[in-house]
Amino acid sequence: MQGEHHDASYLAAFGREWIETWNTHDLERILAMYSDDSEMTTDRIVAIGLAASGTLRGKDMLRVYWGKGLQLIPNLHFTLIDTYVSPDSVVVFYRNERGKQICEYLRLNAENKIMQGSANHLH
Repeated sequence: MQGEHHDASYLAAFGREWIETWNTHDLERILAMYSDDSEMTTDRIVAIGLAASGTLRGKDMLRVYWGKGLQLIPNLHFTLIDTYVSPDSVVVFYRNERGKQICEYLRLNAENKIMQGSANHLH
C-alpha cells in the first residue's frame, strides 16, 4: 500500500533485524520478511541470468534467487553500517563478507512486510 507511514524507530529496528535475519542463512526466515507479491531489483539478478530486467516478482522467484545465492556464498555475512528512514522505507547500508559496501532500499506495506527491495552496489 503506497503512502503507508511507519515510525522511524520501527524502521531503523527493522533494518537491523533484516541484517540479523540474513546472517542466519535461513531462507524461509528471510522470506518471511517479504510480502507474497514483493519485488526485488538488482544487477545480480541479471548477472546470474534470472531476468534481463534485473527485477523479480513474487516470493517464489525470490526463493529461487536467494536460494542460489546462499548456496554460492556459504560464508555470506552482512555487517550493518547504518540505516536511513523515510515514512515508508528504510535503506540499510552494510558491508558484505567481501568488504563491499551495499545500500539496500526496502519499502514496507501496511503489514510491515517488504513489498519492494533494491540492492544498490557501488561501481
